Amino acid sequence: QVQLVESGGGLVQAGGSLGLSCTATGRTFGAYAMAWFRQTPGKEREFVAAISGGGSTDYTESVKGRFIISRDNNRNTVYLQMNDLRDEDTARYYCAADRRRGYGTTLGDYAYWGQGTQVAVSS
Repeated sequence: QVQLVESGGGLVQAGGSLGLSCTATGRTFGAYAMAWFRQTPGKEREFVAAISGGGSTDYTESVKGRFIISRDNNRNTVYLQMNDLRDEDTARYYCAADRRRGYGTTLGDYAYWGQGTQVAVSS
């Protein structure tokens, strides 16, 4: 069983930056693909970024060039650095984990989820 705890959400002005962190329990963090998803009220949770245990990454098109996902396997932590934030980035951001090779980009690819952290971008 893996438990995920997100932190770092908050309120930021459009064009600003914010960093999210997600720390996982367990001893084999490096074997897990990690991802960030986001959700706004009334909409489905959507993929934002993913990173494999080996560090390969993928992003949804709307955040490419603005967001960076990274991980520190020694700290059991995955990060999401969000730059040039826009109104449409406002959402609750969820960390996800799954023991697998590579990474996934859909909800069903991940077995473990955090509680989420709220990000609000004001214009």
